[in-house]
Amino acid sequence: MNDQTGPAFKGRVEDIRFVSGHGQFTADIVPHNALHAVFLRSNVAAGVITSLDCSAAKTVPGVLTVLTAEDAAADGVANMVWTGGPVREDGGVTVDSPRPLLSGKEIRHLGEPVAMVIADAWQTAADAAELIEMQIDAADAVALSVDHMLNGPLVWPGTTDNIASLHRQGNRDDVNAIMTKSAHVTHLEFDISKITACTMEMRASIGFIDENGKSCLTTSAQSPYQLHGELAQLFGVSPDEVRVTSPDVGGSFGMKGALYREDALVVWAARRLGRPVFWTADRGEAFLSDEHARAVSGTASLGLDADGNFTALWVDARIDAGAYLSRRTKGLLNNMGGVAGQYKTPAIATQMSFFFTNTMQTSPYRGFGRPEATYVIERLIDQAARETGRDKLALREQNLVKPEAMPYQTALTFLYDCGDFPRIVAAAAKNADYAGFGARRKASEARGMLRGIGISNPIEVAGGPLKQLRKDVARITAHPDGQIVVTPGLMSVGQGHETALARMASQRLGVDIDDIIYQQGDTDLLPSGRGSGGSAATVIGGAAVHVALNEFIAAGKGIAAGVLGCDADQITFDAGLFSNPKEPARPPMSWADIASHSNEVGGMSVLGEFLPPDVTYPNGCHICEVEIDPATGKVSFTDYVVVEDVGTVLNADLVEGQMHGGIAQGVGQALGEILHFDNSGQLISGSFMDYQMPIAADFPNFRISTIAVPTKINPLGAKGVGEAGTVGALAATMNAIVDAMASAGVTAFEMPATPHRVWQALQDAKRSAS
Repeated sequence: MNDQTGPAFKGRVEDIRFVSGHGQFTADIVPHNALHAVFLRSNVAAGVITSLDCSAAKTVPGVLTVLTAEDAAADGVANMVWTGGPVREDGGVTVDSPRPLLSGKEIRHLGEPVAMVIADAWQTAADAAELIEMQIDAADAVALSVDHMLNGPLVWPGTTDNIASLHRQGNRDDVNAIMTKSAHVTHLEFDISKITACTMEMRASIGFIDENGKSCLTTSAQSPYQLHGELAQLFGVSPDEVRVTSPDVGGSFGMKGALYREDALVVWAARRLGRPVFWTADRGEAFLSDEHARAVSGTASLGLDADGNFTALWVDARIDAGAYLSRRTKGLLNNMGGVAGQYKTPAIATQMSFFFTNTMQTSPYRGFGRPEATYVIERLIDQAARETGRDKLALREQNLVKPEAMPYQTALTFLYDCGDFPRIVAAAAKNADYAGFGARRKASEARGMLRGIGISNPIEVAGGPLKQLRKDVARITAHPDGQIVVTPGLMSVGQGHETALARMASQRLGVDIDDIIYQQGDTDLLPSGRGSGGSAATVIGGAAVHVALNEFIAAGKGIAAGVLGCDADQITFDAGLFSNPKEPARPPMSWADIASHSNEVGGMSVLGEFLPPDVTYPNGCHICEVEIDPATGKVSFTDYVVVEDVGTVLNADLVEGQMHGGIAQGVGQALGEILHFDNSGQLISGSFMDYQMPIAADFPNFRISTIAVPTKINPLGAKGVGEAGTVGALAATMNAIVDAMASAGVTAFEMPATPHRVWQALQDAKRSAS
């Protein structure tokens, strides 16, 4: 890494807590008197519940109650708050698709919760759940893929097809006219697999009523304020009557960004029973009940003129929404402007069709729409280069937006504020020794191996949502003992924000980092908060802390002026001390002194906020190089180079860590992650025996560097980094794999690149050639 600013720091402050077993995750803080919840879930993907007999379960000693959809309806909480808002720009019929807390009749996906058993011990609840007699009249056929979008069993009867929402952007007629006149048009069929987040810590929730009568939820989540609002709306109470806390969170990646049925159910049960109620998923239940992700397929076309300049782009994307449409699923619309890439394509049009299937709802997962958009344009460019005999790097460089064109309005929605794309790409090509690839490929072929190189120039929108900008807030407090408390509206779920903000406060306030107390994830502490998501934590949440720190120092000067008997503008602040230079004999005031003279209970406190005027656009260049053993289909990485512009780099170690994790998740999906269902909708990759997670041995030594082009959108100059690795990795990895396979005659290949699928494609190409 480079572009490090500020002094060197010791490692992440939270890591000692985690590696020594002193983390406080939701399952670590279950009250001693908590009841335990276990869910009976549907064992089919579609059907109608014809009978449900819970009588035997209710008689088990230790079981307090068994709750069903009938009970939820009686309490006025039959359905979750529905945010789908379907649109059919093709004139088709829309349907509301509210999600029930507990399914009482219709089953629309495997694993829907039907009954909630609550007992004094988990094993008791689990045993009782086995005694519930449930009969389901399973549907003869289920909708599972894009093949059922227009013709197939209807997930929601009464409609004419399974299209949940359809949106169009750009002028399709203009694009078609330009394509017709283009010298070459490349067509791509893409299929981005359905996956799940597989967080290290599985979802867990505790519902309880506190001493003030508030309905409380402690849960592993990335956006506690989002859950807070949804709970208040669900139960029809004032937000002041609800509290949500999120302690340490072991990974989230977008999946833990909203209220789940299980969250709402434990709070509802606690309200009924007056006792804390705890639930946690095991890994098998997580595969069924965590919201799924990606699952985007479709077709795309890219036009080129005789000189290789891009003329027009058309993308028809079809998104598997699962059984229930929500605002979270449709949030992908805000990010698909990334199909424009870093290129000056003059005309772009898209159609995005969200379609119902009898599977779990799909929702955000690291990047959410950004990796998909980058995948489409970058795969198209590689294919266009092969078809026209052009060099893939040169074709990209020729079409890049130049820095002097900034700010640049793309042909689809995004307005880039700044960037130097040619410099980034040139640096990556040099670091990867792109010019020497031909010799390396010959050396591999001499050993009987296939070698490929893949490029991806990702650009993403960060700090949004686009056109729906939201502020974040932060509170800084000085205690009389001299300790400083930083309370941000953002949420650290593994990224290292606890370290980043402690470093920021330590530098700005002149306080030892060990005297910084970080607290987060409690809706009683701040009026609002964005949580984590959309690479917004630093660019908005961090900026809010920056603003609060400045206001905090200003407030400190005001107090010091009153004590030292001068105007505030005469006070100087340096190395954590306030002084009046005109009276050097008077001792300076420390933060402890300021807190003691603040006349505030607990010390001086300042609340700051930041609302950005626009979004930011992190960008970069990934170059991936692989070898494939044609005898086994095994893909091995020989190199992976990244040059990224994330704006001002505040903490180089944290940036590199985020890049490593993001790349690993993109590579993992490319190589093997996929949710497989059989024809009846049964999940057949519902454990790590069948769902292929990447391991450390799969990865090369990532070579990551940064070139900063600071943004003016926020006072830090940061653009965001949390999703950058994934956004570029998916396309770069698949482009490298396809490049290697193309040298053996494979003309089309989509993920996952498991050894068997790669080997089979190579065998098919060999047979076709002969």
